[in-house]
This record gives sequence, structure tokens and C-alpha cells, in this order.
Amino acid sequence: MTVHDPILAAAQKARAAIPDDSAMLRAAAELTRDHSVANPRIYWPDLMASALIGWSALAGAILVQDVAVAIACAFVAMLALYRAASFIHELTHIRKGALPGFRFAWNLIVGVPLMIPSFLYEGVHTQHHARTRYGTAEDPEYLPLALMKPWSLPLFIIVASLAPVGLILRFGVLTPLSLLIPPLRRKLVAELSALSINPAYRRRPPEGDFARMWRWQEAGASLFALALAASVFAFGWKPLLVYMGVHSAMTVINQLRTLVAHLWENEGEPMTVTAQYLDSVNVPPPGYLPALWAPVGLRYHALHHLLPSVPYHALGQAHARLIATLAADSPYHKGNYKGMMPLVGKIARSTMTAR
Repeated sequence: MTVHDPILAAAQKARAAIPDDSAMLRAAAELTRDHSVANPRIYWPDLMASALIGWSALAGAILVQDVAVAIACAFVAMLALYRAASFIHELTHIRKGALPGFRFAWNLIVGVPLMIPSFLYEGVHTQHHARTRYGTAEDPEYLPLALMKPWSLPLFIIVASLAPVGLILRFGVLTPLSLLIPPLRRKLVAELSALSINPAYRRRPPEGDFARMWRWQEAGASLFALALAASVFAFGWKPLLVYMGVHSAMTVINQLRTLVAHLWENEGEPMTVTAQYLDSVNVPPPGYLPALWAPVGLRYHALHHLLPSVPYHALGQAHARLIATLAADSPYHKGNYKGMMPLVGKIARSTMTAR
């Protein structure tokens, strides 16, 4: 993406070159030392309750005959399964051995039946947090969306709405075929095995223990995709269509959250940690809606970029401590926003300017 407005280009370079604020970084590290441990008494009940409510509500949406009740069930299913699915982000940051069995359980009850097994994200998301990669062409989760054409934003959402179709094709068709066609397998691993938004990103083949984990997760998702397609012959179209509708809505909400997780204003220059923070977004209380569309700590996305190892349940208290401690002119306060729609509007206006 090339920016033709010299003033805008100069502003972007200045933003990328923002020096690190040592007071903010030091306070973030010192004030959160006692919040670095994942609490299994929070993780397990949250995951299990979200999954139980989500799958039960989905069953209700399929089985209930009353249209209004079925729609209400589908809405609850979407929110609950979205929250359960969001734990995939935590899986990439949880220290080894911190939550025994959690990764397996998440994949079994959420990842495989939603066809988003954790191998699609693990080993990918951590590259987004690498200081030298963030916002560059090597970042799998970054595009200069605010600097692209206006039509790129609706396209970004439309692609997400087609996710269940793409996942069924990826796991139900391409996975079995790739076992018979080695060139297809190499392409599948490199280009269609990552939850990324950068179309230029290419993934390396897995190795060791991760390769073994990848295999069973992919096999499970493949069997589920085939069973889902075959269910039409046994139960008709309704279960499949309801599942796909809930899945699509869930993915669109996540894509909207992704759209406002950053300002997306970097054009590929390496950025300091403070610059990365200012290009990211917190949507803290008192608003309640962000708890629904940015669950499991995702409403503190900018803070997460400062402290990626802090578990989701501790981010709220960490944020409150930093707000109370840091001076009014600290860059930390500039990363906090009120809600989704003002941010969407900001990015949309930026696409108009970038032309």
C-alpha cells in the first residue's frame, strides 16, 4: 500500500518513530507482577459455562418451532460460543503447564466443532507480538486497513461472513484431498492453515510435538466437517443452516472487533512498543457492550500488547492500577476509547483520506 499524500505519509513515519515511554513501560511491568498467573478457578468455569450455554442454545435454535424463540436461542448461542471461541487467544499466551488439559478440552468442545482448532492460531499470533514484526509485511495479523480503499472495509466483513463455508471446504474437502496430493498439502499448510488477515503470510510446516498436535486437531475438524455435510441426508437442511448462520454471525462480530482492535495506520515501518500500544485499542469500562463483542479480556487489547503474558481475568485490575498511577500526560491514556462505532467511523474516514 503506497500513500500518495505526503502529509499523511510524513505523519505515519512520525507515528512509527514514536520513542518508548519508559515511565509507562516500567509502571506496566512493576504494577502487574502479581497478576501473571492464570487462575484455573476462573478459566475452567468460564470456558465450560460458555460452551454449555452456547451448544444448548444452538440445539434450542434447531429444535424449537417458535420462530421468535428460535431466533433468541440463536442469538444466545452466538454470544456464548463467541466467548468460548475467544479462549483460543488465551491458548497462545498461557505458559506451558499453567493449565493442564485446558488446550485439549478447548479443542474438544469448541475448536473442533467450530472447525477452528488451535493449531490455526498457535505459532501465528505470537508473531504479531514480536516487536520487529508488528505492523510490518511479516505480521500475519496486520494490514494498513485505515490506509486502503474504502471498499476494503465492507469486503473485510463480507469475507468473515463466509467463514463456515470456507472452513467446511478447507477441512471437509481439501484436507482429505491433500493427503493424496502432496503439492496441494504444501499449499494448504502454507496458505490455508492460519487465522491471519495478511494475505501474503505463508506458514512453515509444523515440527515435533506441534506437528503431532496439528495432526489430531486437523483430523478431528475434518471428520466434523464431513459429518456436518452428511447431516443433511439424515436431518435435512435446518441443522446445517442454523449452525452456519450462528457461526457466520459469530465470525462477523469477531471481524468487527478485529477491525477496531488497532488503528491500522502503520504502513510497514518497524514500531517501538509505545507506538504499537498507541496503534492498539482499549475499550475499558464504564461501557458494558464491549464485554460482549470483545470478551475474554479483548477489550484491553492495547494493554495486552504491553503485557501479553497477563491472563485475561487480570487485565481489568491492571488497567485500573495504571490509570490511577500514571500521569495525565502519559501515552497510556491515549490508547483508551469509548466504543466500537466511533472507531469504525475513524477508520472509515481514514480510508477516504488515504485515497
